[in-house]
Amino acid sequence: MLIITIVLTGLVAGLLYAYACSVNPGLHKLGNKEYLSAMQSINIAIQNPVFFISFMGSLVAFAITLFQLRGQQTGAFYYVLIAMLVYVIGVFGVTMFANVPLNNQLANFNISTASRNDLSNMRIIFEKPWNSFHIVRTIASITSFALNIVALTKLK
Repeated sequence: MLIITIVLTGLVAGLLYAYACSVNPGLHKLGNKEYLSAMQSINIAIQNPVFFISFMGSLVAFAITLFQLRGQQTGAFYYVLIAMLVYVIGVFGVTMFANVPLNNQLANFNISTASRNDLSNMRIIFEKPWNSFHIVRTIASITSFALNIVALTKLK
């Protein structure tokens, strides 16, 4: 089960890392209308079963892995526990309480009727905070993934 947890957290870490180092810098180069339209489209597209299996499945995998490791004297349990806390707070929590509300705000913004000033203001409201929170969850996801790998090395 630890291998499944590693794979799922690795998939999330890879996705967030790819956004941080390629997608977000590429989107930043777009004009306001194009940027906001692209982000609206991406925020709809990401809500799919494949993404949810890794993103939400990690939470389930953590719980099962911790249950299986309870009572072992290998140290793996504590690495997985810390990895889970980092993931729950830094990835899941930041996504649910920071990025998703920004996504919802953007989803309710009508790009087609917005003035140039409205487009500029919405981009200012959305882009920098969203990217800042995204960096937090990227670092948290990579940390969680790495801690899971360390846990694997602690098993006998």
